[in-house]
Amino acid sequence: MPDEHDPMQDMRQEMDVRATELVEGSIGLARIAVGSALRTAKWYASTSLRIAEGVVGSVASGESITHAANDAARGARDAFLELAGVSDTSDPDAQRDDARGRDRSGERVTAEELRRRGADLLRKSSDVTYEEDAHPAYARILDSLSPDEARILRLLMQGPQPAVDVRSSSPVPNNSQLVAPGLSRIGDLAGCRYIDRVPLYLNNLHRLGLVWFSREPLDDGEYQVLEAQPAVQEAVASVKRGRTVRRSIHMTPFGEDFVVLCLTPPID
Repeated sequence: MPDEHDPMQDMRQEMDVRATELVEGSIGLARIAVGSALRTAKWYASTSLRIAEGVVGSVASGESITHAANDAARGARDAFLELAGVSDTSDPDAQRDDARGRDRSGERVTAEELRRRGADLLRKSSDVTYEEDAHPAYARILDSLSPDEARILRLLMQGPQPAVDVRSSSPVPNNSQLVAPGLSRIGDLAGCRYIDRVPLYLNNLHRLGLVWFSREPLDDGEYQVLEAQPAVQEAVASVKRGRTVRRSIHMTPFGEDFVVLCLTPPID
């Protein structure tokens, strides 16, 4: 008599096969996760080192800390997109080159066109008969200014303006904290419409190379009215031992020439 077929035996065998497949699949996933983690750790270390070296190199070459920080942020973003496989183009370097290779109207500029412009610029530099009425950046700067910023530039043409940082005092050397930076009367004196935007205005003017922030103070008398202002007094009183650090805000030679040429009313 043939052996009777046992359905339970078949079910147990099928469950054993599925369990084996599940274990093998889990091991494979674990290997993938470990490998991915190692690759991510290596990417993070190499990317962090590369970005840090870039920031140090930019600052050492004379670029501002803000400019170096912006470059570092763009580098970190591009590196992350590359790791994640998400990008507007298969070549991030080509994407950045494409952004650089556009003129003011946004039209694409080829490398050949850039070289032609460079050669034309060098030709003009050696041409003693060539005359340039104004710096070519002035038109672009005018498009980047607000009316309040024009008022600030006119004010600074009258002379540098005092500014103060409010810091907390500490018995421990180099342990004071910045409470309020760059307080000044520039907004009021210039007649700005949006006083609360003055810090943004000054940052933009500095970015454009029109003004610069000096750590050197002006004469003592320049600070008496400023340090009596409610905003300064409130900042000093907000900490246990507050104090003011005197600074100053100046026009750059570039900014002075820009104001003379672009923001001085014509004489009838």
